[in-house]
Amino acid sequence: MTAVIPDHRPGSGTASGPAAVAGAVDGARRAQPDWEALGFSGRKKALDAWRVLILRRTEELVALIREETGKTADDARLEVVLVADHLRWAAAHAGRVLGRRRVSSGLLMFNQSATVEYRPLGVVGVIGPWNYPAFIPIGPVAAALAAGNTVVLKPSELTPRVGAWLAATLAEAAPGPEVLRIVTGDGDTGAALCRAAVDKVSFTGSSATGRRVMAACAENLTPVVIEGGGKDAMIVAADADLEAAADAAVWAAMSNAGQTCVGLERVYVVDGVADRFLDLVTERAAALRTGERPDADLGRIVLPRQVEVIRSHVQDAVARGARVLLGGPRSISAPYVAPVVLAEVPEDSTALTEETFGPVLVVNRVSGVDEAVARTNASAYGLGASVYTRDRAQGRRIAARLRTGMVSVNAVIAFAGIPALPFGGTGDSGFGRVHGPDGLREFSRSQAVTTQRFRPLMQPNSFGRHPDTMRTLVRMVRALHGRRALSGGPSPRRGLPHGERTT
Repeated sequence: MTAVIPDHRPGSGTASGPAAVAGAVDGARRAQPDWEALGFSGRKKALDAWRVLILRRTEELVALIREETGKTADDARLEVVLVADHLRWAAAHAGRVLGRRRVSSGLLMFNQSATVEYRPLGVVGVIGPWNYPAFIPIGPVAAALAAGNTVVLKPSELTPRVGAWLAATLAEAAPGPEVLRIVTGDGDTGAALCRAAVDKVSFTGSSATGRRVMAACAENLTPVVIEGGGKDAMIVAADADLEAAADAAVWAAMSNAGQTCVGLERVYVVDGVADRFLDLVTERAAALRTGERPDADLGRIVLPRQVEVIRSHVQDAVARGARVLLGGPRSISAPYVAPVVLAEVPEDSTALTEETFGPVLVVNRVSGVDEAVARTNASAYGLGASVYTRDRAQGRRIAARLRTGMVSVNAVIAFAGIPALPFGGTGDSGFGRVHGPDGLREFSRSQAVTTQRFRPLMQPNSFGRHPDTMRTLVRMVRALHGRRALSGGPSPRRGLPHGERTT
């Protein structure tokens, strides 16, 4: 049986206005109590059935993704694999991450038992992008559903049928209340969702649109998760495996025709190995095939106006003295853009300051790792980064200095494929996290509960307390904690305060 997908093609007249959006949110609100009542195990069963159905119909979803985005078959298959793995993780781990757990009640409240758990928010609005129309929305959708929320998803107006397919297959795999509802349309529909009675909004897209989403959500104090643009960098140290680094750089920059938020757009390579690295990158990029042919490596640029952005960035770099190693302004035409490799690009060029979102890679020489770190951190964006060095300890030290939400050492974009890791950035790349335990908690609210186990001999929380109660408590606290607090904390030799651990 094939999922019945409503016709949500752009221009089909099915765009959701404010009334339709409000209706979808109201319907999700009515369905939420029954979905929450299933508990973690019941929701896991439903989400597992959905995952199995998605995998059984992989090629159906691949065909739909290709139809709406123009990406290659293998790029679409990779997206489906990621969907399944992240959906599995959220369903399997929600109970452990969000379920009730006991915490220490401390000295003053030793007669109390203390617990914390994470409750669902209610209805979550998700605004998805067109470049990964299945994988990117599934992060917040899976986390929100696993936590006990219902979801209203607005897919991109360019990929509405992928979103509708996801909702239809969930309804088929888990019959009952409609817990994932779809609204379609452009920015007006997104604005209506932000202003509707949702309890949180998760947005993925450009930083500029993210600011508008925040402004609309602020009208009702609706909290948001924003994943904005990126200008991800790779640092190639002098001791790096250059073959591996070059292969990874080309794939991260060119896959999905460069239309990846965590795609690689700039490389800082230590001068001593720069020439060899540039030769390897150029050779690999030149071998890539672009177009509609079945064996193509790069598909089309989805947004026609994005081709002009790509061309303007390349033209600006060339005008400022950049060296063209592959492609160039004249090689850029819609809808297919062949790989472009530039070197010696000034740091104030738009090719390095703005998100290009196309198959363009800038490679600049640096004197050493310190300069590479400084240039990486100078960007307004702070989504992901990668580091190549044979010294893994050095790789971790470099990673710790980078102002990004995610870093891969001797790999590229590995963090996006690990469901247990939080995904998100800093600066103009946004805030909040999807994926992993952090992602589950983003779509829930903590609730602290204390229960009195017995009446204490001393009751400080009463106007009827004994006159000596507070003085006695002060003496007890001084005896237990006063010496360490007065000394300014633990010495390196004595270690951490009691009860704290580090890794």
